Amino acid sequence: MFTTGSDAIRRAFAAVLMAIALIGGGCATLPPGMDGPKEVTTALADPESTVLGKRFAAQAKEHPGLSGFRLLIEGTNSFLLHEQIAAKTERTLDVQYFLLQQDDTGKLVLEALLEAADRGVRVRLLLDDTEAFDAGSAIRPLAAHPNINIRIFNPFVVRQELSLFRWAEFVVGGRRLNYRMHNKLFIADNAIAITGGRNIGDAYFQASSQVELGDFDLAVVGPMVQHLSHSFDKYWNDKLAIPVETLPLAKPTEADLEACRKALAAHKEKMATSNYVRSLPKRDLLAEALSGKLPLVWAKAQLAYDTPDKAQVERDDEPGHLMWHRVAEAVEGTKHDLILVSPYLVPGESEMALLRRLRERGVRIRILTNSLASTDMPIVHVGYMRYREPLLEIGCELYEVRPVLGKPEAEHGHGTISSGSSSQFGLHAKVFVIDGQRAFVGSMNFDQRSLDINTEIGIIIDSPQIARKITARFDAIVQPANSYRLELQANPGGGTTIHWITEVDGKRLSFDTDPDVDAGKRTLIQMLSVLPIDTML
Repeated sequence: MFTTGSDAIRRAFAAVLMAIALIGGGCATLPPGMDGPKEVTTALADPESTVLGKRFAAQAKEHPGLSGFRLLIEGTNSFLLHEQIAAKTERTLDVQYFLLQQDDTGKLVLEALLEAADRGVRVRLLLDDTEAFDAGSAIRPLAAHPNINIRIFNPFVVRQELSLFRWAEFVVGGRRLNYRMHNKLFIADNAIAITGGRNIGDAYFQASSQVELGDFDLAVVGPMVQHLSHSFDKYWNDKLAIPVETLPLAKPTEADLEACRKALAAHKEKMATSNYVRSLPKRDLLAEALSGKLPLVWAKAQLAYDTPDKAQVERDDEPGHLMWHRVAEAVEGTKHDLILVSPYLVPGESEMALLRRLRERGVRIRILTNSLASTDMPIVHVGYMRYREPLLEIGCELYEVRPVLGKPEAEHGHGTISSGSSSQFGLHAKVFVIDGQRAFVGSMNFDQRSLDINTEIGIIIDSPQIARKITARFDAIVQPANSYRLELQANPGGGTTIHWITEVDGKRLSFDTDPDVDAGKRTLIQMLSVLPIDTML
């Protein structure tokens, strides 16, 4: 969600504590009792024993060596496909997310997981310890179901989300607790998967009345699904994936599960007549994909993901930072044009050196990120602000998305940028387009947290078709009515000043400071700018 005044104070407080914790060190190992033995399980070994596996395997045989992809541009389509896949699954559902919010769409997804488990589907739910799932949670009671297993990645011991004791735990154990799992995966019967930048929640699925977070997901079939499942298994069986029943909480009971079941059923009934559900596209995307009516893009692709032990010291010839090495290698090969989209943009020295090398070779670099007015993380914006001028000086074209879009209709038949259900827009997509031929879609921001601290996942696809769709989306959002274009302008007395160029009602406007930001947010930014936390952002 976007930052209110109280949210901003909380985030600033968290940043200060984070700095104290990481500067001071702290324990880097799991507390006693959390790292005990647990059952090792793996992805479905025979996906072709299911309808999904059989149908998509038949399609894949027509495209040897390739995997099938469908770019999910609109949040409504991503939500629909999550629901339809869950309803069609026969054997296994593997779900891995940084955030699974317990709002309207989040509860609908949880209800779909419960329905699948009631049909006999084995559900493995792996979540980062970011969203509250304790008192009043609609997640924790599901662990009482015999077919639902829930594990929490690198959990806190203190369970109250915002308690002083939890903050104290972070200060003491900051080195461990700062390490978060940012991956996003939804895999059914080891046959079809959804991955990309979206978490589960209203803001990501165009269901929020407050904000829409623009993003991309990929529907994936073919051989790539098995690679995605392998990555899930690595995380699921890792020592940092802790079964929810071993946390210091009362174990959920059958009564807890039944109360949760009734609450989720009542919520689903209520949502059936909601404006959001009534406005969803009237189509079965999964059925269309199974029949071939929904065309998939079949292409060569490479999976890039961090291992769960990314935070550990690099080993022999397999560094912990596996993902960025692969993405950087692809970016380094750019010949003439690079598009970079990241909601949080804090390139470090080595990343700036990479961009500088590309510019020296004549590569055009276009970058889109959030403005101060549109970002939900002002603390990260502080780190980004220090790179704006250097990026412009080396010749990058830099755009910041506006919080309210002037022209929310995308061109080229790729749907709306904004659903119109919310008054505020924020960027959440993390994509690269290389020479109009290759595209990276994933969870990795172009910031130090994603590159060095969080675990991430993404796919590099050799597909001009997908690259064109992402480029069309980029072109629509960087229109003057939807974004600010940053320029360096010379001052009369020497030096340069950044100007923000945009368009309102067809009229060109120029600002010499971050536009559409109130005094409170500017003061907050000034306070946060003194913190030595660039490498954590």
